[in-house]
Formats: sequence, C-alpha cells, structure tokens
Amino acid sequence: MKKLTRSNIEALPNKPIKIVQFGEGNFLRAFADWVVDIMNERIGFNAGVAVVQPIETGLVELLQRQDGLYHHLMMGMSSGERIRKFRLISCIQHTVNPFQDKHAFWELAAGDDLEIVISNTTEAGIVFDESDLPKKGVLAHTFPGKLTQFLVHRFDHFDGDPTKGVIFLPCELIDRNGDKLKQAILDYCHLWRLSRAFVHWIENYNYFGNTLVDRIVPGYPRNEIDDLVNEIGFEDKLLVSSEVFHLWVIEGDKELQKRFPADSAGLNVKFVDDQMPYRTRKVRILNGIHTSMVSIGLNTELETVKKSIEHPLFGAFYKKLIKEEILPTIDLTEDERNSFASEVIERFQNPFIRHELSSISLNSISKFKVRGLPIILDYIGRFRKAPPKLSLVFAGLIHLYISQAASRKLKDNPGYIEFFTKIADRENHVFETLKNGDLWGSDLTQNKVLFSEVQQQYSQIQSIGIGKAIEQMLK
Repeated sequence: MKKLTRSNIEALPNKPIKIVQFGEGNFLRAFADWVVDIMNERIGFNAGVAVVQPIETGLVELLQRQDGLYHHLMMGMSSGERIRKFRLISCIQHTVNPFQDKHAFWELAAGDDLEIVISNTTEAGIVFDESDLPKKGVLAHTFPGKLTQFLVHRFDHFDGDPTKGVIFLPCELIDRNGDKLKQAILDYCHLWRLSRAFVHWIENYNYFGNTLVDRIVPGYPRNEIDDLVNEIGFEDKLLVSSEVFHLWVIEGDKELQKRFPADSAGLNVKFVDDQMPYRTRKVRILNGIHTSMVSIGLNTELETVKKSIEHPLFGAFYKKLIKEEILPTIDLTEDERNSFASEVIERFQNPFIRHELSSISLNSISKFKVRGLPIILDYIGRFRKAPPKLSLVFAGLIHLYISQAASRKLKDNPGYIEFFTKIADRENHVFETLKNGDLWGSDLTQNKVLFSEVQQQYSQIQSIGIGKAIEQMLK
C-alpha cells in the first residue's frame, strides 16, 4: 500500500500560508479545512493552512508524516439522493508543535501572508487564567494565552502595522465565541501589562467573529478502514468521515465576506448580523441531544448515535425530550423549530456513518455546561419547574463520572476527573457536584428547583438503573 505523501501524488502546488489553524482534530479537518480546500478549487482562494497543535498530545506528528494530506469521506442523503464521496484534502501546507518547536510558532506569527486564524480547542479552550503568567521563552498554558503571545510577536515583527491585523474565526461551541476570545486576550494584556499600543492594535485592527458551526463528524472510520484504504489506494491514518450537511454562520460585514468568500464557492456559509438564533436552535437540539446520548448511552453500553436514536426506549425518550423540553425554550416559529428537529433526527439516522458516543464524550462536563444546563435554567425560568427528562440526563452524567472517573476511561479536564474520583466514596454526590462552581460557573445548589429534581432523578438511577428510570418516566 502506497504511503500518502506529496511525492506519491500528482503535482500539488504550494500555497501561501493565509490561515493558521489551532487544532488538528477530526472536526476541523472535516469542516474548516474541507471548506478551504473547496474554496481553493472552485474560486482560486489560494490559501495554505498551517496547523498548530494546541495541547501537548495531538496529531501533528501524523500530519507531518503524511505531508498534511488526508482523505475526507462524505456520506449521507441529500434531497433523496445517496451521496458517498472521497476528497483528498491538500490545503494543509505546514504543521507546528509549539511545545517542541517554539521558533516555528513565532515564524508563523511573522507570516506576511497570514490573514485568518481558525480554532477549535473545545468548549474548555477559551479561558482566562490569572495564574498563567508570562515567563521568558515559556509558552502560556491556555489557548488564549498562547494566542496573545503569538499576536505580540506579530505586532513587534511588523512594528504595529495596522494592515497586519488578523481575522479570527473560532469554531469552539460557546456563546459569542469571538467576543470571549477577544476578551480573554485583552485580559492577558492587562495581566501581563502589555503596551497600550498593542491593546489599541488588538481592538482596532483585528476582527473577532462570532461563529456557529454545524456538521456531524464521526471521525476516523476504524471499523471500515481496511476496505476504505483499499478503495483509495493509499495508507491514510487520518482519513476522516462526515455527513453531507454543513453550516457555518459568521457574524460579519461585506468586507469580511469579501476576504473569506466561502459562500461564493457554493458552500453553506452565511454572513449575518446576529448568529444567535441559529446558534440556539443548533446547540439545544443537535448538541443537546448528542450530550444526552453520552449521558445515557455510556451508562447502558450503547455505542453510536444511530443505535441511540433508533433504540425503542431511548429513541422515544430523546424525541420526547426534544418536543417537550427543548423546543419550548427556542424563540422561533413552530415550523422553524419542528423542521430543524426533524432534520436533526434524520441526520442522526444516517446509515452511512458510524458516530461513536465515545468520540462525542470528550470534555462532557464543559459540554453540558454549554449545551444542557442553559436549557434547564431557561425551562425553569419559563415554566417554574425543572424539566424531568433533562434533569435525568444531568443525573446520568453525574452517575457516569462517579462510576468511571477512577478508571480514567473518560477524557476531560484532569481536575474534573480528580474531583469525581475524590467524591465517589461519599454520599452526597449530587450536592457536591452541583455545588462545585468550578464545574458550572456558580453554585447550582442555590437553585432549589433544579437541585431537587436532579437529586430525585439521581436516586432513581442508583435505585433501579437508568434504563428502568427512563421506562418509568415514559409510562
């Protein structure tokens, strides 16, 4: 089997590094890089991507071995038509592991062609940490801290040139991700006592776009990989699969649209004044159910999204959860809510992709804080009672972390794992978890309605198991 390298592929011209991408995981490679690759082909965007590994362990070494190349497999249904299509993604020109080569990291910051920074460091990535203090020659440990260092180097290299500001398109699934990334950088400017000139440059010559991204990306199709590599004729350790559907909503004006003209390439990229309605609908329905499936599925040994939505008991639970507890909290017309919900359920049943719950489970605490908790609080505010099904999901997540934290099977913030390991032998699991403001941003035990319902559902799960608890709830 041939190695997937540029020397084994017909001539692939080099492109200027217009984009620096923080993150090399499945989603960005099946979404953002796929978008850029199509723009290069269809409208001559001529953008090379340099990928920066944002944490110490990652896939940059694999990308280097394959010269930044990998295949994307798109599978699904569109307007009743079966689609199954491979694409060789070639826009990644350069990779950097800043933990091993800081000089290469600074060289990217000084790139003359750099225009755009894209990131996906998960919901836990855009944070400010007051203990993240600058030390000469040492990388900051948070992503915004590293990015601040990156921008300081760029500012100094170009002597504050206003034309060398950057467009930031963060893909982290948090509310107003662009605003929060900018604020974290400004917080570091204050903490590190950076110059007023640099702060002025950040605020006036760099653009931080609030965005929403939507595509189901199961990732590496390990169960079918032997057949797939035989089909493409190359060994590909980074082959990534996704559904057909994609959506990228970006808050920005005509100038931003001109500089990143993805819509001109026939892609489902929307430039809008306010992405919030799109975000609320997507995060609460699609991502909210994904996170619910992790809570329930990993407690019952279900492995995939498709099996979960088609399960006779749990599938009925998720559909009722959407209809009775999520849709009533979304301020769109009934048709807009119902049509998107139906579309999401159909996407979950995609017969061509295997979306494993284990791949969705990364950083589930932070994900529930963003995807599930706001629905619960909104529901309580509207109806003066807690949503029982979402409360059961919350209780199921606590049960999952209590039961599996010690085994280290869950992938999450080490501090979170340590917390659940410590409280596992105690009695008041729900109280201690909800009281931990580091997890949720506030002491949730103060919300008596929420605390009471989650405690009740947790007791049910411990007494009869999550399957029986759901069965009784649906009677």
